[in-house]
Amino acid sequence: MATEGEYESVLCVKPDVNVYRIPPRSSNRGYRAADWKLDAPDWTGRMRVTARGKVAYIKLEDKISGELFAQAPVEEYPGITVETVSDSSRYFVIRIQDDSGRSAFIGIGFGDRGDSFDFNVALQDHFKWVKQDNEIIKQSQAPDSGPKLDLGFKEGQTITLNIGQARKKEKPRPQSTGGFGLLPPPPGGKIAPPPSSSGLSNHNTESLTGDGSTGCLLELDSSNSNSMPQSNPSTDLWGDFSTPASSLPPPAQQQSSSSNWVQF
Repeated sequence: MATEGEYESVLCVKPDVNVYRIPPRSSNRGYRAADWKLDAPDWTGRMRVTARGKVAYIKLEDKISGELFAQAPVEEYPGITVETVSDSSRYFVIRIQDDSGRSAFIGIGFGDRGDSFDFNVALQDHFKWVKQDNEIIKQSQAPDSGPKLDLGFKEGQTITLNIGQARKKEKPRPQSTGGFGLLPPPPGGKIAPPPSSSGLSNHNTESLTGDGSTGCLLELDSSNSNSMPQSNPSTDLWGDFSTPASSLPPPAQQQSSSSNWVQF
């Protein structure tokens, strides 16, 4: 039963409900609405379904004044407090109870099938919540029967922690932009500077003076070229073909000059 201090919540309200006196049940086959006087209900009013704690209350009240006509405390559903009839879904049998503890069974009915559906769902939802709450309480009170996971250290067991030792970051390797990259210089090596112009001139001089016969030929060639008469730069390099042969020096003079070159 509900205890003092618990608040009361409203689960469902239906403005029109009919109440019937029902005959005693003659067999175990259940109640039938066809045995009631459906055309002449014994009372008509408003029904309000409330909940206080785990107990639901079906209250039949006057439409105008709200005076309580009867109420039925419901501790489980489906159960003996609220039963359905076998021949209709709009009629139920409930057990009402007064403050002195006396109880009686009466029949109630709704004019609309949707009202009877709402009444049924309101009770189902409430006791579904009650069932879940009871399971949570049982699980919290019952000891854990499953195997427990032992995460403690065994005797003699140790663990090592490396704190403050960060990993060395690897230097990224340079990537070449083209297909053939330049090789890096050897470690500790130096690149030789290019040869100077003086070195090149000395090298050429040594190569020229290395052989004596070759040097003489070059000297003769250079003296010959210097002793040759130079033509006028303004004239054609090939000379003037119209010049007479008398202007050329005689062959004997040419040979003597050549012998002088050789003796030198």
